[in-house]
Amino acid sequence: MGDIGAPGAVAERLEEYRGELTGYCYRMLGSYAEAEDAVQEALIRAWRNIDRFEGRSALRTWVYRIATNVCLDALTSGKRRALPMDLSSPSGSDTPPEPTQESMLWVEPCPGGDPEGTATAGESVRLAFVAALQHLPPRQRATLILRDVLGFSAREVADLHSCTVASANSSLQRARATLADRRDTTNGPVARPSDNSVRRVLAERYATAFSRYDMEELNMLLHVDATLCLPPYTKWMRGVPDIQAWLTGPAIGCRGSRLVPTMANGSPGFGQYRPHPNGTGYVPWALQVVEFRNERISGITAYRDTDRLFPLFGLPGSLDDV
Repeated sequence: MGDIGAPGAVAERLEEYRGELTGYCYRMLGSYAEAEDAVQEALIRAWRNIDRFEGRSALRTWVYRIATNVCLDALTSGKRRALPMDLSSPSGSDTPPEPTQESMLWVEPCPGGDPEGTATAGESVRLAFVAALQHLPPRQRATLILRDVLGFSAREVADLHSCTVASANSSLQRARATLADRRDTTNGPVARPSDNSVRRVLAERYATAFSRYDMEELNMLLHVDATLCLPPYTKWMRGVPDIQAWLTGPAIGCRGSRLVPTMANGSPGFGQYRPHPNGTGYVPWALQVVEFRNERISGITAYRDTDRLFPLFGLPGSLDDV
């Protein structure tokens, strides 16, 4: 153990990595709950095997090697998480959703901003990026996250994977090329406004417009190629006309909803509560994650799994009339 320290000090040092490891494992697995489980397993393995740490690499690199192996083990089934647009072409507003795909492994939202709080890399935790990562083979995925998101050196990644630097660099180049191809087929990367105050104003305007069901204002806020996704349905729509037609047609029951702000994947999110059928109060309906391109809303992903997601995001189980 060298100068790592006494058992209590070791536990404290390992615990310091929990936040950033959660961000890493979330990107690897596409699920916040699975990421938390993976981190717990990695830290337990590190604690149990700390006597094997010889100090030839940094403790952080050694812990990341363990976390990577935990994630690779979890990904051996070959099933990957996805968003609806990864599975089908956009459909019109007049097409009803097919039965829910409960067995589908969806890319799930994570609460707050960048979940590790350190080693932040801009857009690297947004839903579209996390979904794109799922198209990479697991080892390429790990290499790209370690290099381009977390700032590991080529030598550190090579040591982590027990391969040569040339092999690690080749894996990184292939991963970057795959992501570039996906950007070309999905209208490019989604970028937030550089000014957070602008993004905050846009989010507030969106919440007000949605609550008032003001379609004219919503149309002004949406990018021309904006998307609306509805997991666990595979249905999704692209473009302002189809989104508006959906909201004023099949989704007309959302009229009168209230939106409670939260943060998801570093973007504004909202707990959507629809009016209770008996006319008293509001009931949970969806967790909306809103993403931006320049100064317009480029994507809305509405997750219906409110029983599980609302507690995770600190959202109340119901709202009373105000």
